[in-house]
Amino acid sequence: MKIMKFGGTSVGRPERMHQVKDLITRGEESKIVVLSALSGTTNSLVNIGEALAAADKVLAKAKIDELHTHYNEFYPKLVTTETARKKAQEIIKEHFEFLNILLKISFNEAINRDILAQGELLSTKLFYTLLEELKIPAVFLSALDFMSIDENAEPELQKISDRLKSILAQHPEDTIFITQGFICKNHLNEVDNLKRGGSDYTASLIAAAIQATACEIWTDIDGMHNNDPRIVDKTRPIAEMSFDEAAELAYFGAKILHPASIWPAQQFNVPVKLLNTMDPEANGTLIKAKVESIGVKAIAAKDGITAIKIKSSRMLLAYGFLRKVFEIFEKYKTPIDMITTSEVAVSVTIDDLSHLEHILEELGTFCSVEVDRDQTIICIVGNMVSESKGAIQSVIDSLIEYPVRMVSFGGSRHNVSVLVDSKFKKEALQSLNQDLFTW
Repeated sequence: MKIMKFGGTSVGRPERMHQVKDLITRGEESKIVVLSALSGTTNSLVNIGEALAAADKVLAKAKIDELHTHYNEFYPKLVTTETARKKAQEIIKEHFEFLNILLKISFNEAINRDILAQGELLSTKLFYTLLEELKIPAVFLSALDFMSIDENAEPELQKISDRLKSILAQHPEDTIFITQGFICKNHLNEVDNLKRGGSDYTASLIAAAIQATACEIWTDIDGMHNNDPRIVDKTRPIAEMSFDEAAELAYFGAKILHPASIWPAQQFNVPVKLLNTMDPEANGTLIKAKVESIGVKAIAAKDGITAIKIKSSRMLLAYGFLRKVFEIFEKYKTPIDMITTSEVAVSVTIDDLSHLEHILEELGTFCSVEVDRDQTIICIVGNMVSESKGAIQSVIDSLIEYPVRMVSFGGSRHNVSVLVDSKFKKEALQSLNQDLFTW
């Protein structure tokens, strides 16, 4: 059994849902199909939640009605028979009645999570209605029956596996299963989610839970590219890469894949394939345990970075200084992306500024602090790239025209990371692309 995950753009139009239908009915292998919400829906639901949180019920109502209109225009183009259209209409009515009821009750975070879950529930129910109309045998699985996270918001993989295998055992003759990405239950048995981009994570978790033959991530581009095609000309898809390389790229800005979605598949050695819904015959990118090629393979960039330089003369030869620094970031649950050290200073980067003021206040009690905002991490990824002859020199030479704030080299065998001011991002990516890749 394999997993096939389709993102918002792949199901965002009625004709694209029909393309997905064609893809999941190819071949004899059993599959679990994971669907995201229709493109734009999650953003609309976030806006509805924000309006309700601000007690602006007029705006919330307008946003609900706008989204309702979109779905009412969507379903008649998806299904054609009277029976299927009536069912689709009832599905849409049910979910928008729920959203409208929320206008009359007190808002809280649990309700907000319920709001965000509506997108995936709508997309999967409408897609299942299409399959029913076309008499394509399939089983509808509610992710809320098997996907769960613990009190630390970490997926409970063993429980997910046990529940899902039990459900699948009840359908030994069926070969197509439809479920939702993103949504789950938390330790309080409330509706929750795997955060933005979590449909990739869902697919990888399911693949690990049932030890699938493959986890296919279908999007609207033909695999992972060696640079950002929105910024750099002449990019190309990467035929294959290792789990470690893919994890580095996903974390440092490659938009095609959610950063958390690598490790579950990696733990159980399930190959991940990045494929294009619009061009199903394209090779895409295969992510697996080991690859043979060595050297620079791709570049990614992560924006919205803040660099913090922490300086203290007491750091010189003082054990425990770094522990004291990191405990502050741990206290405020703020992850660090990059770190460099010298005899009297340590520089770190973060992208979560929720607790920046408190962090700076506590650091200021025992050292001086400088902050640089609007920075970009550029990550150069490849198998054994840190051990490739001349790799770091090539990177530095490519960026000689641009001020480099930090360099991280040697912490991973698969990446070299540099920090630059975001205003130099475009030129830096283009220069690296020209110098590091041969055509």
